[in-house]
Order: sequence, then structure tokens, then C-alpha cells
Amino acid sequence: MDHDRIHARKPSHDIERWSTGTIEALDEVDGHCVVRVRTAEGESIDLTVTFAIRDLFVSRLDIGESESPVGERVWYRKRGE
Repeated sequence: MDHDRIHARKPSHDIERWSTGTIEALDEVDGHCVVRVRTAEGESIDLTVTFAIRDLFVSRLDIGESESPVGERVWYRKRGE
């Protein structure tokens, strides 16, 4: 399965290739993490990442351990874009 890219902080490389959005939900589908993001244009897209990537970007968000990442800003790239 191809995976998308997601960062909790502004990337320092190829910045023009990244988009920003706000996390709406995190779900599990077929053994992968699906992160629903609201784009700057107001659309909702699903990003598929591994659980390791989910754990990494969530740990880098400016939230407490028991707080939800919903509503947090992220940088993302859909696979192949």
C-alpha cells in the first residue's frame, strides 16, 4: 500500500510541495491509520499513514499526552503529488 506524508511542523525542504490542513479525525482502516484533514480550501481529504508515522507526528504536536490531535494544524502531501 502507498502511504501519504504528514508532518506536525513546517517542513524545511521542498516547502512548495506541501499543503496545510487541520486534523478532523483519526481512524483505523485495514490495519492503517487514516487521518482526515480539512484543507485550506475547505475540502476534507483522507491521508493513509502507518501507525508509526501517526505516533511520530502526534508526539510532535503541541498538545498534552491525553489531548486529542483533532483541530491541530499539519503539513501533508498526498502520495504521487
